[in-house]
Amino acid sequence: MDAMNGTAIAVEELESLRAPLTRYCYRLLGSAADTDDAVQETLIRAARSADRYDPGRARLTTWVHRIATNICIDMLRGARRRALAIDLGPAAESGGLGAPLPPERFVEPMPDRRLFGTADPGEVVQERETVRLAFIALLQRLTPRQRAALVLRDVLSFSARETAEILETTVAAVNSSLQRARAALETDRPEPVDVFDPADPRQRELLRRYVAAFESHDVAGLTALLREDAATSMPPFAWWVRGGARIAALMARSEACAGDRLLPTAVNGSAGFGQYRPDAEGRLVPFALILVELREMRVSETVTFLGSGGRFAEFGLPEHLDR
Repeated sequence: MDAMNGTAIAVEELESLRAPLTRYCYRLLGSAADTDDAVQETLIRAARSADRYDPGRARLTTWVHRIATNICIDMLRGARRRALAIDLGPAAESGGLGAPLPPERFVEPMPDRRLFGTADPGEVVQERETVRLAFIALLQRLTPRQRAALVLRDVLSFSARETAEILETTVAAVNSSLQRARAALETDRPEPVDVFDPADPRQRELLRRYVAAFESHDVAGLTALLREDAATSMPPFAWWVRGGARIAALMARSEACAGDRLLPTAVNGSAGFGQYRPDAEGRLVPFALILVELREMRVSETVTFLGSGGRFAEFGLPEHLDR
């Protein structure tokens, strides 16, 4: 790389880091909106100080990740830990959702198009596991600096020396933080899931059947696609249930989704759908985003993000559908 001796070169080089920075900041923050702010501020600060970057002292990506890390850690000061519904309490005993919680209590979904940009498909496959909603939520249990150390070393493969430079500390301190972070996560790692591959004909057929059963309110058809230990939740409510039979029983009691339509998207490296619901005028308008994870070719978890209709454009979904 040239010595960054020009704004045009600086902007071009920095802009190529937008998607990797988005993945990094999102892993630390767990919020799509906060991630956007952090990435934009990182690029602005880096561009303003590009003339001070010395390629002989650090790689560009190391230098920029130090800026991003400082911004994210500052944003996390005093912030409440984000989580999934399953982390907030035991499974619900009934279908009543209860009272909604503030949105900032939950990890927010992120569109693949922002996480990966125009990345090579092989890179996308490798990265999917570490942008899973469950993994992002797991990271939020760590302190911000432990979070950063773990992601930099174990996910992004920075060396211990580079990680120490980014965190502005010693290699010994990095290794200590990393050891504590690994120990904290070891006992509660999320269950593995099938790697989402939109080109896989078996996954495409399973998801086609899911959409058909959902849109026709075919409870038996949906039940056939669920694992016995499947889970479902609906942020911003703390409500969640586990068990394919329980989920099916709850679906059978309500026809609230009758007449709804689903359009495919990709969320957090997983299959996703925009859920559209008829309004008073009969138009199909955004209602919720649904994340669907698969394990052993069955649906293992669904997360329905209620009240997310305002974000449909981010996921490449239209503002409304014709019936």
